[in-house]
Amino acid sequence: MPNSALDAFDLALLDRVRRNNLTPARILAEQVGLSESAVLRRLRQMRATGVIAADVSVVRPASLGRPLTAIVLVNMVREGLAQIEAFKARLRERPQVVNSWYVTGAVDFVLVLNLVDLAEYEAFSREVFLSDPNIGKFETLLSLRELIPGAG
Repeated sequence: MPNSALDAFDLALLDRVRRNNLTPARILAEQVGLSESAVLRRLRQMRATGVIAADVSVVRPASLGRPLTAIVLVNMVREGLAQIEAFKARLRERPQVVNSWYVTGAVDFVLVLNLVDLAEYEAFSREVFLSDPNIGKFETLLSLRELIPGAG
């Protein structure tokens, strides 16, 4: 089911399961105006085709002892394939990195980190950014409060 094949029912279902994927099919059916079997069939199809990439639980970082969220904007000196792949591999090894994007625009990467405290961030920045001669600069934004839980 390519994205262009999504109809209004699919979009309504996706909106609801994006917010809570544990909502029973019976409730989803009532909310979107389909039968329960049609809801189950559509969700199964969207999972099979990759429209729904994963069913996950959003865990509050503070409950895992990682109350500090940092968003880091990273600029590389060189953007060659080898440098990009090496940096991506380094990020995958770090448990603090909970999300990352390779982006266009004023920065090359946007990272979301969950950390215990600023001391852990300092160690992370030394090991990942300051030790890498291909990192031109990085800017860190510290989250004050989550506004839309799990949106992302």
